[in-house]
Formats: sequence, structure tokens, C-alpha cells
Amino acid sequence: MSETNPGGGDGARPDQTLPVALEEEMRRSYLDYAMSVIVARALPDVRDGLKPVHRRILFAMQESGYTHDKPHRKSARVVGDVMGKYHPHGDAAIYDAMVRMAQPFSMRVPLVDGQGNFGSMDGDPPAAMRYTEVRLARAASFLLEGIEEDTVDFQPNYDESAEEPRVLPAAFPNLLVNGAGGIAVGMATNIPTHNPSEVIDATLALIAEPETPLSRLMEIIPGPDFPTGGLILGRAGIRAAFETGRGSIPLRARCEVEELRGGRQAIVVTEIPYQVNKASLIEKIAELVRAKAVEGISDLRDESDREGLRIVIELKRDATAEVVLNQLYRLTPLQTSFAVNFLALHDGRPRQMGLVEALRAFIGFREEVILRRSRHRLAKARERGHLLVGLAIAVANIEEVIRLIRASRDPAEARAALMARDWPAGDTAALLALVEDAGNVVTPEGTVRLTEAQARGILALTLQRLTGLERERITAELAEVGARIRELLEILGSRPRRMEVMAAELRAVRAQIAAPRLTRILDGVAELDDESLIEPGMMVVTLTRDGYVKRTPLETFRAQNRGGRGRSAAATRQDDVVVRSFIAHTHQWVLFFTSRGMAFREKVWQLPEAGPTSRGRSLRQVLQLREEEQVTAVLPLPQDEALWDGLHLVFATASGNVRRNRLSDFRNVRAAGLIAMKLDEGDALIGVQTCREGDDVLLATRNGRCIRFQAVEETLRVFAGRDSSGVRGIRLAEGDAVIALSVLRHFDASAEEREAYLRLAAQRRRANGNGAEEVEAPEEAGEEPVAEIALAPERAAEMEAAEEIILAVTDGGFGKRSSSYDYRVTGRGGQGIEGITLSRRTGREVVATFPVRPGDDVMLVTDTGRLIRLPADQVRLTRRRSLGVMLLRLNQGERVTSCFPVVDDQGEAGPEAGAAQAGPAPDEAPGGGGADA
Repeated sequence: MSETNPGGGDGARPDQTLPVALEEEMRRSYLDYAMSVIVARALPDVRDGLKPVHRRILFAMQESGYTHDKPHRKSARVVGDVMGKYHPHGDAAIYDAMVRMAQPFSMRVPLVDGQGNFGSMDGDPPAAMRYTEVRLARAASFLLEGIEEDTVDFQPNYDESAEEPRVLPAAFPNLLVNGAGGIAVGMATNIPTHNPSEVIDATLALIAEPETPLSRLMEIIPGPDFPTGGLILGRAGIRAAFETGRGSIPLRARCEVEELRGGRQAIVVTEIPYQVNKASLIEKIAELVRAKAVEGISDLRDESDREGLRIVIELKRDATAEVVLNQLYRLTPLQTSFAVNFLALHDGRPRQMGLVEALRAFIGFREEVILRRSRHRLAKARERGHLLVGLAIAVANIEEVIRLIRASRDPAEARAALMARDWPAGDTAALLALVEDAGNVVTPEGTVRLTEAQARGILALTLQRLTGLERERITAELAEVGARIRELLEILGSRPRRMEVMAAELRAVRAQIAAPRLTRILDGVAELDDESLIEPGMMVVTLTRDGYVKRTPLETFRAQNRGGRGRSAAATRQDDVVVRSFIAHTHQWVLFFTSRGMAFREKVWQLPEAGPTSRGRSLRQVLQLREEEQVTAVLPLPQDEALWDGLHLVFATASGNVRRNRLSDFRNVRAAGLIAMKLDEGDALIGVQTCREGDDVLLATRNGRCIRFQAVEETLRVFAGRDSSGVRGIRLAEGDAVIALSVLRHFDASAEEREAYLRLAAQRRRANGNGAEEVEAPEEAGEEPVAEIALAPERAAEMEAAEEIILAVTDGGFGKRSSSYDYRVTGRGGQGIEGITLSRRTGREVVATFPVRPGDDVMLVTDTGRLIRLPADQVRLTRRRSLGVMLLRLNQGERVTSCFPVVDDQGEAGPEAGAAQAGPAPDEAPGGGGADA
């Protein structure tokens, strides 16, 4: 590449071309262009917070007199002035910049006072510049105040026909107050707005104590304050932005839930995040509703008016406002993030800075403004004082002055005569010391010679100035100028004094532009997770023998009476059967224990949802199971994790082993699983329950045997590790296996008291007509007969309050309830006692044994997938070894595979839900008759 040298510099001829490398020329040209964009267009100056176009607009309006106390002027006139004198770019760019400075939803403190249509939050464009009118806002006057006093440097405009300021002498930190945004070459800036009162207070604090830490400043400025209000979630992003100049600040709309007629609700949005287009937001919500990505919304309308923003989102009757709102936060701009990039020009170079650095840069600039202004004012004051000294001398010696003037032939001779005479200094001696650099010559005798400027002032003196009142005014002004000069000299010579002046001016500005905080900052708000988008409710979780899992809303099933036909449940394939079902809240943790002794953890809502007739999804698609590994036990944990600290886990295996661990040992479960228990060859976990120190553990076997022992350190200690196989809980007969683990409240009562209470309860049932079918079983072999005693009414009432009812169900569809006092507390490791009598008619095996409470419902599941829900109170309460009654009428060859309790309407979980409160349950209407649910 060659380059012509028309100037012929360095000895080259005018027509000579010089070789230039292409890479070098492109690099130089690109850097010149980049710096031009960075410095002269895209980035604001940290001193006044303005880009060149904004600065030129404000200066042109000030220069033309379009101030806040004058009438509005056509925007086209302002745009023409700016374009013609200072900003040689398109009128659209100038007008758009001016419009933004007039929008209250864009600027925290608008700098232009607009009249007419200046756009809206819906993205509507402003009216044409010929229709709108503008003038400077009151706040803009504080940015321009003192610009005529040599406070800032000026530079020639683009055609050198006028001068424009390089920066405005801003009296408050406009960059922090109004923020800025722009894209340069290779860099960008995005500075949020802040509350003007807070910014000025922080500046005052930094002036008073230059080493004020950021933590103290953040107490004054807790975070950005956006003109559209809204909420800021958490303070981590704010602190990062204030420390380093970069950070992400999550913003959320301010929403309220209002009650409508008929028990319905509506979400009302009154504030939206900064720079969010309201019309686009509403359109986005409507699109999600049409696509059924967000369900539960019945109507959407915009009720915004001059009073403020109001978006109404009406909900369907069965929708949960919190869930719908969380879905909108996740999927719409109701929640966004403001990416802070505090990049501004400092000393002519782009620089990223934090809050403290930005405030210090402003304070340094403002101090320079005060210095330059004071020097300018001092020069003016000395100039005026110099003239006043001459006038004061002339008035004090007026007769001699008049004589000299009358004796002179012309003004030049009179001026020379006045300058040649030595005049007594008089009262002006003190002021002469302050204006000594003005040219006066003071003699040792205390006389003074006038300068040419003073002589001209005397000659211009009118006769009216010789009156007594005018002479007093000259003297007063002379004293005033002297005081002003002394004050200016003090400001120039003392930095603390300059800081006092700066602080006083900042307080005056704050009194004019102060405004209440609009954006609220919420502490400790985490980001939205998937759980917050899930409708809360109770679920029936079902697992099959072949490892399929699903969750089905509890309200799908309604209660039936005992002996009903049930309804069709999971559609199993071939010989697959349901082996485990329980009730849990969508936001509960569930622990899965496998045949390898591993523990996995999932939230209920993370399990696949399916209908009652669906098979569900394989657990291998949910958990990271090995090929030969199977889930053998499941435990829903208390929803409130604060309850975990005082809880233990009791493990039971099919071979009769038990172990106790702290629940906190399983607080952190990796996705790949956690070792829970060491299992012997051929053994399997059949149950895991939560308990507290002193509770009783009840083990039930397939052949109807039961054992009850206390979970105390002497009987069942707390194991420190998780890789132990535990200790023996019950000694099993050949072919028997443990099928159920339950945790009961411990109650100290003697065998005689227990037997007396059971006989008393049986008498009450017979008296009420509820004991006709009750069987009084004979004493079991090996049991010692119990003597009959009389039970005091107070003791009977105490035992009744502590009584628990145990339900036992057989595979033949029979079941019975019996008192927990029928299961005596023994030592661990025995053979147990008979829990229910088995027969060909009632069933060959026990499938479930667990406590139930008054009002509880239970569900029975068969190997064909049928399921029935019935009130547990409909099952007859008898003695421990009775035959029981029919619960479910089975088909030929059909058998019951599992039975489990249902959570009641008050949301209290039964033993299968982890022996702790499980959260609110949905409304349930008990069904009647034997019809399918």
C-alpha cells in the first residue's frame, strides 16, 4: 500500500507516495476510530455522568436561556441549535437522547422538563419534535451552575466557530444518580440508577471521612434505586458491583395477590423491572397461557393509567397464586437481571471502577471546580476592589479631585494628573493589602498612587455618587468585597475549607432533588428453582416390584366404605405388582434405599407424575442404580428440615436385623448415592423409619409374629457409622421374614395395667354395640397369666390418651385393629408374640402392620393393580390375635400386596410419612358406598 504526501514534509515532493504496510495502516485507523467512539460518543464521563450528546444538549439549552424558570420551547428548535453548533450528527440521535432525559421511567432524576408525548413504558415512540416542547429541569441547573466562571475547560466545536465545554461542573454525582448505558468498540457500560439522597449522603460521608469503608457506604446506599421501582433479590450482586464495578443484580416486579369475588384470586403487578417493556411483557404472558406453558390464568388485562402501572392477572379457582407467580418469574421478564458494568471515562480513559472509586473521582473533580471557581471569583473581586479603592479615595478627597479635573484641559490630562498625585490611603489601606497585585504603588509615608483603571473610574464618577448615601454604599461594598476576598483566599489556601464548601453545596442540592426510595431490596432471596414452580399438594407415590415409580395426586382417590370393589390403579405388565405406596407432599424429600445398602434422595415433585392407571417410569431413569440393584425401602422425610436434628433413623432388614443412626448422617446425599447399611448375603432392607430417643420399635413378620422393644441406648444404641449390618431385632422361625417396621410412643405400664385397660375397653365396646364379633383369644403358649386388677379412672384416662391403634392386614383382604397395649415391651432379639391369627379364609401371610389414628384412611393395593381407599375406623377394633374382618373383596386368585395409611385433612402425616408433619393436604371429600373412586 502506498500513501501520497501532499504536504511534502520531511523533504518529500508533493506528489511523492510512501509505502505503508497494510496491517500497520489498518491498526492505526481502527484504533483512531475506536478511541473516537469510546471518548466522543459511547461512554459517559465519571465527572458529570454525561456523554457528549447529552452534554451538548444541556449546554445549548442553557446558552439559549431555556431554563427551568422560563417557558417551554419547541424540541425542534433545541435539536436544530445542538446539531448546528455542537453535534454534527442526525437529528434523530439528538432528539432520542433528549427524549430519554425527559422520561421519568428512564431517568431517576430527569434533566429535561418535557411537555407533550415523550413515549411510554409500552415502548411507544415519542411524538415528532415539532409537537413536543422542552426546557431544562431544575436538577440540570445544578450540573450547569458556575459554567461561566471558568470552572471547566472549553474546546472548539466541530467547525471552530464556537466553543463547548469538555465537561459540565456537576454539583452532584449524576453518573450514579441517573446511570448510563452504551456500547463502544470492544467495551460496553451499563450503570444502574441510584437514589439521589442516598448518593449525596454517601458523598458527604466520604468527604467527612475519606477512608470510609465500602461496608459503611453500603449502609447509606444499600443498592440501586430504579425509577420503575420493583424489587432487588439479595445483596450479593450489589456488593460485587460496588466492589469491582461488575455484578449481576436480579430484579423482580412488585406483585400483590388480591381476593376477587367467588373465592378467586388475582395477581396485580404494580411495578416492573427497570427497562422492561410493559406491552411486550403482557404479550409474553399471553403467549405462555395460549401455549399452556403457564396454567391457572383465566384473564389478563392492563389497567395502567395516569395514577400508575397496574397489570391484572386473574387466576382460575383451583390455581395457586404463588406457583403461578413463580412460573411467571421464571418464564417472563417479571424477573430479570441487571448486568452492572461500571465503565466510565476517567482522566480521558475508559476505566472500570467501584462505588468508592467513582465517588472519590467526583469529589476530586468537584474540588477542582471549586478551586477554579474561587480563582475566577477572586480575580473578579480584586478587580472590583481595585476600582472601589479608587472611588473611595476620590470621594474622601473630592475637593482636590474636582480641582484637578477642572484644571485639566482634556480627560487624558485629568487622568494623568490623578495618577501623578500621591493620595492618602485612609480606610482603604486594609483592602489595598488584599488587592496589592492590582498595580497600586504605596509609598512609605502611607500614600497611594492611583492606577489608570482607577483614574478612569473616577472620571466616570457621576455627581449622584457624591451624595452621602452613595458614599456609604461605596464604603459598604468596599467592606463586602474585602470580606469576599478573604473568604476566597481561605478557600484557596485550605482543603478542609474547600470540603466544607462542597458539603454545603451538596446539602443544598439534596434539598432540591431528594426523593424517597422506589426499589425495595429483599434479603436472602434465592434464585428460583424448579421446586418453586410446582403446585404444592399431596401425592400418592407408588413403586412396583419391577422398579417402576410414579406420583398421582391424592385427590384422584376418594374414600370408599369397607368391602367396596376399589378402582383400577397402576397398569402393571405381566406379573409386576405394586409393592410400596405412601402419601407425601410435593416438596418433601424421599430417601430410597437399595438392595446394595445405598441411599438416594429425591424430591417428590421430581418423580414422574402419572394417572392412576399408568405404570409410571423406571427407577433406573430417576436414580443412578446399578444393573443388578433394586430399591427395597423408601422413606419420606419431614418436609420441615428443622425437625431433622432431633430425629434418628431405624433400619430393619428381612432377616430381623435392626440399626439406629442419626438422620443428620443422611443430610447430604450425592446424586450417585450414599452408603446406608451393610447387608448380609441374601438380606434386604424392608423398612426405614424416623424415631426419637425412647420411642418403641415394632417389628412384624410375614407369619404374624410381632416384637416391641424400646429404642434406648441400652437396648438399641445409635451407631456412629453407616457401614454396619446392625444387631438382631427378632429371632425368626424357618421361612419367616420381617415385613413391617413401625415406631410407637413409649408408655410405662405394667402387664396388669395393660390387661385391665384392654378388658375395660372391650367392655365399653360391647356396651356401645361394637364388640359383637370380638374374639377373646386364649393365652398364648409360654405366656404367664395376668392377674386382674381394678384400674383407677385417672389412670385409665391417661392410658387412653397415650393409646395407639395397630392395623394388621393379610394378603386375603382381611384386617383388624388392636391396641398398642396388646403388644408388650420386651427385650430385643426375642421370638416375639402372635400379632394376628392366619387361616385359609383370612389369608396365608401378613402384608402390612402399622399404627393408624381416628379419622385416618388406608389404601389397599392388589397384585392385579386394584386399589381401594377406606376409613380405618370402619375396621373393627379387637384383641391382638383375632381373625379380623374383610376389608376388600378379592377376585379369584387375587391377593393384597400392600396397605398404607393416608394423610388426614389436617395434613398430619402417619408413620409412613416419617413420623412428622408433612404439610397441608388438599381438600378431600369422603366417598360413600362401594362405587369406584
